[in-house]
Amino acid sequence: MSDAITPQVEARLDAGAAALGVVIDAGQRERLLRLVGLLHKWNRAYNLTAIRSPEEMVARHLLDSAAVLPFVGAAPLLDVGSGPGLPGLVLAILEPALAVTLLDSNGKKVRFQRQAVMELGLANVTPVQARVEAFEPPPGGYAQVISRAFASLADFVRLTDHLLAEGGHWLAMKGPAADEELTALGVGLTIRERHALAVPFTTGARQLLIVERTDSNPGRL
Repeated sequence: MSDAITPQVEARLDAGAAALGVVIDAGQRERLLRLVGLLHKWNRAYNLTAIRSPEEMVARHLLDSAAVLPFVGAAPLLDVGSGPGLPGLVLAILEPALAVTLLDSNGKKVRFQRQAVMELGLANVTPVQARVEAFEPPPGGYAQVISRAFASLADFVRLTDHLLAEGGHWLAMKGPAADEELTALGVGLTIRERHALAVPFTTGARQLLIVERTDSNPGRL
C-alpha cells in the first residue's frame, strides 16, 4: 500500500462509507485505498486533479462518486469526461457486475485510467481516449450516461445525445449552479429525478439530476 495511505485516510474512508450507507468488503476497501494511492502518486507528475491531500481525495473524489451509487442501475454505464476515472472507477469497484466505459480526450488522464484498471484488476472497466463528438457507441447506445464535471447540463445532454440508448437516462452530478442551468435544457427533455447528495467531509451543496427524453418510458433501469 502507498505511503500516502495513512490511518487517517483509512478512517475517513470507513467513516464516509458508513455515513453514505455504502457497505464495502475488504477487497473493495483495499481497491479504493489503492486508487487514492495511485491518484496521489500520479498527481505529482501529471497534475490529474487539483486535490493534493489523500484525505481530501477520499472525500471529494471517492465519497463524492460513491454518493450516486443508489441511483445507478445495472445497465452498462458510460462516464463522459471521466478525467482520472471519476466517478466510473469508484462505481466499478463498488459494483463489480456493472460494465463501465470511461471516456476522456486527455491522453495523460486516460493513461492513468488504464494503469488503475490494470493495477486494481478491474475487468468491468474499459477506458477510451476520444472526443465525445467522435466516439461511436456500441449498437443501441448506453442506457446510462453519467458526468461529474464535464460541461453545463445543456451541453452534456446535447453532446452525448447520440450515445444514449432509447429509454436511457443521463445522470448529471452537479453543484448548486445547476439551478441556473435548468432553464437552458432543450425541448423534449425533462428532469425525471433530482436528488440532494450529502457527501461526508465536504462543504457545499451537491446534487444528482436524472434527465430523460420526454418520450422515454417511465420506470427505473
